[in-house]
Amino acid sequence: MTLKFPISPRRTQLALLVFALMILMAKADGQSIRFRDITAQAGINFVHNNGAFGRKYLPETMGPGCAFIDYDNDGYPDVLLINGQDWPGHQKMGATTPKLYHNNRDGTFTDVTRKAGLAVSLYGMGAAVGDYDNDGFDDIFITALGQSRLFHNNGNGTFSDVTRSAGLWGPNEFSTSAAWVDYDRDGKLDLLVSNYVEWSIPGDLFCTLDGTHKSYCTPESYKGTSLRLWHNRGNGNFEDASAKAGLKDPTSKSLGIAILDYNHDEWPDILVANDTQPNKLYLNKHDGTFEERGVAAGIAFSEDGVARAGMGVDAADYDRSGHPSILITNFANQMISLYHNEGNGLFVDEAPRSEVGHATLVTLGFGCFFFDYDNDGWMDIFVADGHIENEIERVQKRVSYAEPPHLFRNLGGDRFQEVTNQMGVAFGLPKVARGAAYADIDHDGFPDLLLTTNGGRAYLFHSEGGTNHSLRIHLVGSKSNRDGIGAVVRVSSGNERQAKMLKSGSSYLSQSELVLTYGLGQRARADSVEVEWPSGKTEKLSSVAVDQTVTIEEGKGIVSARPYVSRLAAHP
Repeated sequence: MTLKFPISPRRTQLALLVFALMILMAKADGQSIRFRDITAQAGINFVHNNGAFGRKYLPETMGPGCAFIDYDNDGYPDVLLINGQDWPGHQKMGATTPKLYHNNRDGTFTDVTRKAGLAVSLYGMGAAVGDYDNDGFDDIFITALGQSRLFHNNGNGTFSDVTRSAGLWGPNEFSTSAAWVDYDRDGKLDLLVSNYVEWSIPGDLFCTLDGTHKSYCTPESYKGTSLRLWHNRGNGNFEDASAKAGLKDPTSKSLGIAILDYNHDEWPDILVANDTQPNKLYLNKHDGTFEERGVAAGIAFSEDGVARAGMGVDAADYDRSGHPSILITNFANQMISLYHNEGNGLFVDEAPRSEVGHATLVTLGFGCFFFDYDNDGWMDIFVADGHIENEIERVQKRVSYAEPPHLFRNLGGDRFQEVTNQMGVAFGLPKVARGAAYADIDHDGFPDLLLTTNGGRAYLFHSEGGTNHSLRIHLVGSKSNRDGIGAVVRVSSGNERQAKMLKSGSSYLSQSELVLTYGLGQRARADSVEVEWPSGKTEKLSSVAVDQTVTIEEGKGIVSARPYVSRLAAHP
């Protein structure tokens, strides 16, 4: 027998209210997404060697970076971790090298560093990934203190050090972040390298926090150095075009690089985060030269007119205005910068009026990026934190050496909410973090996180619990550079429109995967996908299904499509 109860209007209203609250709660917690630490089970055993032995040399505090690279073109991103080395005469860890871990496509990785030819000892800082010779295989540039290195992908699982033959041998600098960019749109990737300060062991200075003990010096103690722009000649060789392009500036103390088209002229511009010097925004003049616009655009200084200690950087259209805005991490007690693009050549720092600013006032940020961690179609913010001075608590009680990261969920309407504490215990633990990157390591449609720590282990966090749909787009250029770096892809679904540029660099010393992911919430397909290639060609596709990675080749449209696979969480 079935019992029937009359449903009053009041009970109906109450039920609707409860249902609405349930929806809002589900939206607020990002579908109960968590980031699970899978580093150990994935087989990634890496500890950064900063060489520290008590003298507190400035470079010890800065690294390391990391990158995702699909070096064997199997559709699954592999992991590259950059390492330092012992100082001469002070052996601590022995020979240490970068590490390349091959993705086994089952949630585990295998160390293939020596087999791949990357077991080269250097005081590494960061990395940039790109196919500079358009042979279909991504190459690696590793920045370093001293001689940076270019490794050519041979297409058979190995790399060759081509630094000398490529014309990049010679400069012994304190190089930090790097980015591949086709700044002249000739179809060949050029290389942009940021440099920090003039530092050497003989020239190391004594700095102190308490008047007695040596501490790490600020960059203000050392002379600055200039960016380097290496122009790709197209024959496997590069030439230094820094001065010719108008980028030579010996006052810079650069740590982060991001590429963006901030004025929508379809030419890549350059954003540089400087430490204790004004940030720089270089406008592409379409003739191989750039014009510096940082002060005029409003991104050079803080609201108080002070040059902050810029570290990491990224650029993206986080509010769907159609204009890329800017994120820059700064030193402790400075909060990060969230420069909103007003669409008229000007930027306004929204951080002081946002939870993004309030929550980051005391922490010291390094790696950072915009990414849609919950696939709801709105770009969220991740920040890797960690101080440089291990005894900072002695002189600043509110500041700590190891710090939790920040994850800010984009609520729309220029509002962000910190959700770090909802992402799992391991994710929120304090760390001395530096580099950070994201990629979908198991092809389930949700971005996973890679994080490095100074003098410590690396972390690989797998995203779990998401239910929203997404569409991943892999580009293959023909007239444009092979990776499609610099292409802008616009995806429309219903009345929602997202635009993203495929770019190298960003974050801090690191690089995320060269695949674009578009979160589409509960929508089953994208109504249109429009690609603006660096060559100037535009192509438009209609009605593309979600929950797959599509490869779009310039001039041919979609040439392959791979549906997502089951979640790693189901096969730990």
